[in-house]
Amino acid sequence: MASHEAGSNSKLHFVLVHGSGHGAWCWFKIRTLMETSGYKVTALDLKGAGMDLTDPNAVYTFEEHNQPLIHLLSNLTNNQKVILVGHSAGGLSLTYAIHHFGDKIQMAIYVAANMLKYGFTTDEDTKDGLPDLSRFGDISELEYALGRDNPPTSSKIKTKFQREILYHLSPIEDSTLASMLIRPSPSRAFSSVKFIPGPISDEVHRVFIKTKHDRVISREQQDAMIYRWPPALTFDIESEHSPFFSAPFVLFGLIVKAVETNVDMVMLQR
Repeated sequence: MASHEAGSNSKLHFVLVHGSGHGAWCWFKIRTLMETSGYKVTALDLKGAGMDLTDPNAVYTFEEHNQPLIHLLSNLTNNQKVILVGHSAGGLSLTYAIHHFGDKIQMAIYVAANMLKYGFTTDEDTKDGLPDLSRFGDISELEYALGRDNPPTSSKIKTKFQREILYHLSPIEDSTLASMLIRPSPSRAFSSVKFIPGPISDEVHRVFIKTKHDRVISREQQDAMIYRWPPALTFDIESEHSPFFSAPFVLFGLIVKAVETNVDMVMLQR
């Protein structure tokens, strides 16, 4: 498992989960703000992503792609809980975790992320959760490791489109760095993601942070996912798809606010 950890005396442990094509590196601003504020932080590289050396073309299932998160949650002790923060396709990892490890999760925070209770089970799930980037033209670099007669095994947004689609409000140096680090995403791992809710899935507090200028997951898609599986809290942020670059201080503040609000809600329920 490729991961980057920092300990602190705080009881709060944040686990940051990246989206498609990204890695733990995309959280560097948020991780810095969290660690300097005394929180414990783990930023994961999912399998075939970031600094994990696995060829994404060889990652065939979502469980395999998600293995670093599964490993982390499986090794928590009975009294340990974490706060998951997932971006974009990382939301699928959060939902998987909620269904399989609900007792290990203090809160799940979706940042412009796929929040589909059952995964891609229906046409409505696809409409609400799958980005439609066709208006930008031919944007994808596809690889066919199993031959052209089979579906692509990995995909990546072409470099010339990355800033326009992912980072148009971010500092140019951040989007330049990202263009050097983005890797192909394991397409087959996402091709049939379906979930069966666990026994305490709906007891896990969820928060959704909506990005108001998103060109990947539209506001309409975000609102539809919120409507169909309502979280405990929602926040808006003036950002494109990548608030960890374009609005890190605001994003950090909203994450902390979500946790503090959740603590207050739990106290009121007692």
